[in-house]
Amino acid sequence: MKKLMNYLMLSCRKATELIEKRTLVRLSFKEKVQLRMHKSMCDACTAYEKQSRKIDELLHKHIHDGSIDNTAILHNEALKEKIINNISNN
Repeated sequence: MKKLMNYLMLSCRKATELIEKRTLVRLSFKEKVQLRMHKSMCDACTAYEKQSRKIDELLHKHIHDGSIDNTAILHNEALKEKIINNISNN
């Protein structure tokens, strides 16, 4: 039984990694079970997941609704030169 519990239990760090990973790729069956078990006992990770979903939703909405004004991008030659000089000096 102890082996099974060690197999299923995750740290909060690993749980948050899986929460973020799930937004990019499909989790394995094992990862899904581990995450579900952890969230059933951890209110902090459950809250983290809700916040992460909301942030992703808001960013997606902001990016895809056309509200980004590309004219706001600065075209500063002096800044470009400074960056190039810093890169070449390193």
